Amino acid sequence: MKNIIVIAGPTAVGKTKLSVLLAKKINAEIINADAMQVYQNLDIGTAKITEKEKEGVPHHLFDIVDLEGNYSVYDYQKDCREKIKEILNKGKKVIIVGGTGLYIKAALYRYEFIEGTTTKQYEELSNQEILNRLQNYYDDIDVHINNRKRLVRLLNKCENGEELTTKGDELLYDATFIGLTTERTILYQKINDRVDTMFDEGLLQEVNDLKKYYLTSRAFQTAIGYKEFIPYFEHRDTLEEVKENIRKNCRHYAKRQYTFLNHQLDIKWFFTNYEDFNYTVEEVYDYIRKQ
Repeated sequence: MKNIIVIAGPTAVGKTKLSVLLAKKINAEIINADAMQVYQNLDIGTAKITEKEKEGVPHHLFDIVDLEGNYSVYDYQKDCREKIKEILNKGKKVIIVGGTGLYIKAALYRYEFIEGTTTKQYEELSNQEILNRLQNYYDDIDVHINNRKRLVRLLNKCENGEELTTKGDELLYDATFIGLTTERTILYQKINDRVDTMFDEGLLQEVNDLKKYYLTSRAFQTAIGYKEFIPYFEHRDTLEEVKENIRKNCRHYAKRQYTFLNHQLDIKWFFTNYEDFNYTVEEVYDYIRKQ
């Protein structure tokens, strides 16, 4: 069995439950690989694991960033690699779990970030115009429209022909990659049920408590389950429209997750058995212990 197990897959498929049950079987600690679960206070809307659900298994890189802080892929790469070293030095296994494929790739592969030199300030361009230009180079660029400094820096890199990152395919760690999946109709029903559960568990109250951050927090403005409330605050959407937009955005996000994971990582996929989840646990365990 390899020292590092990655559990990836689309939202709402059962990754969290599998990670805990597997960690107990192989004496592992868990590292979060969900870009929004690193933020404090974004709990219900990100389906963040509760203390009870952890079942005593140590979890890392949850709730480590203030809601008004910025946390980059580079930050995650550094923090995750430090945690991997720390856990392995205890003689324990590592389970990395989450749906943010870019975080997993950056942490485990030779994924190097290159600093560029900013020369132009683009005073004549609005933030939206800079973002539009950037999207001519990278249609999946991940930068918030209000972060002008980063927008300017990235556009300079693009127009100077500099690479934003070196996306190597060299795996730096001895790791096994597991993916959980299910039929699309089942997944979409799971997503719908999860959104309903979030509202039942108090998502509206959680969001209202965080309302003061919605103009200043990049995380709040970009996280599915939170950003959809902004039109509600501004009296443009009803609560039912908010709920439907969360469902829709979760479905679209699941599609993007599949695309990234299938193209960027060497994943062994397993269908989640919702009727007998222990069967899934044993199936995955039998596979990883032979690797």
